[in-house]
Amino acid sequence: MLGTPKMTEDKRPVIKKFSCHQQPRWFKLSERFFYLCQKGGGSVPKRVGLISFLFLCSFLSVSPHRVNAQALVPHTVQLDAAKLEEQGLVLAQEAAQLVQFRQYEAALPRARLATQLAPSNDKVWFLLGGLYLQSRELDKAISSLQKAQSLNPSNAETYFAIGSAKFQQQQYQSAVSQYKMGLKINPKDSEGLFDLGNAYYMLGKLPQAIVEYRKSIVHKENFWPAVNNIGLIMYEQGNIKNAMNQWQQAITKANSVKEPAAEPQLALAVALYTKGNQAERQKGLTMGQAALRIDQRYANLEFLKENLWGNRLLSDTKKFLELPSIQAALNEEPLAQPTGQ
Repeated sequence: MLGTPKMTEDKRPVIKKFSCHQQPRWFKLSERFFYLCQKGGGSVPKRVGLISFLFLCSFLSVSPHRVNAQALVPHTVQLDAAKLEEQGLVLAQEAAQLVQFRQYEAALPRARLATQLAPSNDKVWFLLGGLYLQSRELDKAISSLQKAQSLNPSNAETYFAIGSAKFQQQQYQSAVSQYKMGLKINPKDSEGLFDLGNAYYMLGKLPQAIVEYRKSIVHKENFWPAVNNIGLIMYEQGNIKNAMNQWQQAITKANSVKEPAAEPQLALAVALYTKGNQAERQKGLTMGQAALRIDQRYANLEFLKENLWGNRLLSDTKKFLELPSIQAALNEEPLAQPTGQ
């Protein structure tokens, strides 16, 4: 399973989930954007606060004894620039709202214009970078995110987002570097730790991957994607029993947060059917059918590969998906439309 991205989901605003579990880290971009807007210390001011600030500046900049044309000229220019920036921030908020309704094409031009009207605001560049990340325009995403990073190098989310772009470009070592820099700023970010684990996974550094997955669980107890991915590693290592235990834990954690998870259900179903006795094989069939009713994307082997399923599990899953009862489940209507991707 890949992250989310972080402006996922999420406890803040794209950058997966930004993270839903099957999305890039930009996930829930709009929520992260609003979260950053509301934080203090150089964050985007609320409209009322900005208007009050401009009113105060205009009051202080003009002496009651010297109200003349020469004094008003620079004041008017300053006010217009501030109004332009305010309009840029409003556009950025509109774009973020459109993202919540998955209207990415409508959000993108607003975000672009917002960066022109408020070019010194890191949050609007962050938003634009997240939208480019969503549309897989990775070079543009990195360029916009690096601009945000230069304006505010203390925002961990920007490093995580660039890491997500590098990951998608298969530049896994560069992704590791970005994730590590983000974690220096926010070492308890569960999704950042999860993303770092995924990058180590792709580099073949499986012990390090497991370490990072476990760290992410320490900071977010019910973060089931990390538990799920530990199971993926164990299955490829031939540690089938422990892999199955991990997937059962992932299912339990997902259910505890009312987030039905097709991935660990299908993985456990395949393992039960492949390695179990007759009763376990029947249980695996039932569980697999239920998983695919939740999200039929998991019947696509390429999708599974993108979510870090290894060769051993993919081989067993291919056989499982060809079973008549599983094919019958795939022809049924899914319980709900998937929200990821």
